[in-house]
Amino acid sequence: MSAARLVLALVGAVLMVGLVVQIGPAAVAASFTALSSRLLILVWFPFAVILACDTLGWNFAFRDAAPSFRSLLLTRLAGEAINASTPTASLGGEGVKAWLLRPQVSLQEGLASVIIAKTTITIAQALLLLVGIVVAWPVLPGSSALTRVMIWLLVLEVLAVGGFIAAQITGGATLLGRLLARVKLLHADTLTRHLAQTDRALRDFYQERPRRLALSILFHFLGWALGAVEVYLVLHWLGAPISPTTALVIEAFGTGVRFASFMVPAHLGALEGGYVMTFAALGLGSPLGLTFGLVRRVRELAWTALGFFVLVALGAPVVAPPLLPADRKG
Repeated sequence: MSAARLVLALVGAVLMVGLVVQIGPAAVAASFTALSSRLLILVWFPFAVILACDTLGWNFAFRDAAPSFRSLLLTRLAGEAINASTPTASLGGEGVKAWLLRPQVSLQEGLASVIIAKTTITIAQALLLLVGIVVAWPVLPGSSALTRVMIWLLVLEVLAVGGFIAAQITGGATLLGRLLARVKLLHADTLTRHLAQTDRALRDFYQERPRRLALSILFHFLGWALGAVEVYLVLHWLGAPISPTTALVIEAFGTGVRFASFMVPAHLGALEGGYVMTFAALGLGSPLGLTFGLVRRVRELAWTALGFFVLVALGAPVVAPPLLPADRKG
């Protein structure tokens, strides 16, 4: 699977380079020059606020009192750096997050929280895509090829989230553990014990904490929606002012592309291609779409670098640790 994802990353890189060559490096360079010092602002804002919202979303994914906001924020930074830069289908960093929290919460609590947060952030992503489709309808009706693609992606995302929740409620982690134990990937006794406790924590959360579940979805939704502010600022400073609703459509459709390309490391090439198609469909032009995608790459590189700095500062291994080691909390 890792080899396949590396191939996808290579294909994505080739696609991105091809887009730059086709649209013209000079046009892209001119856009970055137009941003000048404002690019530094875009690197840190509004993503710092988005990170805070997603950290609060994770905070409410704990059944009871969560670790401090500071601990969750730093841990999220480190885990997302792993997700963004390694061929682990955006999952390797989740194990790192649970590992880093072990001095403060049990491994089972940490694993349950990252699974729930992954679920709620995906639900919020689907909700934003739904809003984007509704808002885009007057400009891009259902007959539009792009709209049809987004509708199908929304359907697939809803089915995927539904299946993921069903697996959590019905003890999917324990079943997975048994399958892994049969093929000797992990020690059967340790695996069964840890995953059974995680399954129990997941069921308890969904059955007993509906308010925390709703708040987790809400803050993750705010995090996704605030991405539209970044869209608005970039295009405004590039001399292409757009309405807030258009910015929301661009961000929402971008989340659809993210869902479809979850297997591609950092969504390399896929996001840029998606932005090019979305901007062209909205009449904004392909060059502007590519430039926006590359501006986001600069921001992602900066925050990923910061995440690895935090990872080292916290004393964690750069390679994700074993999923179910002995728990310090006992």
